[in-house]
Amino acid sequence: MRNQSQPNYKRIYSDIIDQKFPHKKLECEKLLKKKMLCAVDIIELNTRIFGATDQDIKKVNKKLRSYNRTDILHVLDYQKNHKMNNMQVAEHFGLSRNTMTKWRRMFK
Repeated sequence: MRNQSQPNYKRIYSDIIDQKFPHKKLECEKLLKKKMLCAVDIIELNTRIFGATDQDIKKVNKKLRSYNRTDILHVLDYQKNHKMNNMQVAEHFGLSRNTMTKWRRMFK
C-alpha cells in the first residue's frame, strides 16, 4: 500500500512519457512496471526521460532528495552486490561519500 503523503510517481512519469516522450516508453517500461518505485528508481526514470542535467541543476536536486530506510538498504545492497567502495557508490547514485559512510554506520 502506497503512503498517502507520497506522490504517485508511476502515474506522473507515465503521463509525462505518454504526452511528451512517447519514443522513450520502451526504455522506461521495466521501471514503470514495478509495484513500488523507490527513490533510486525515480532518479533513474528522471535521467532516462530528461537526460543528464547540467551541474547547477544537479547540485540543487541533491539538496532536495530524501531517502527512506528501504531506499538506503537498496543502495547498500547494490554496493555489496557490486563490490564497490563508498566513493564509487556515492558517485554512481549522486550522493556524498559522507552520506554513504553515515548510512553504513547506521545499518551495519
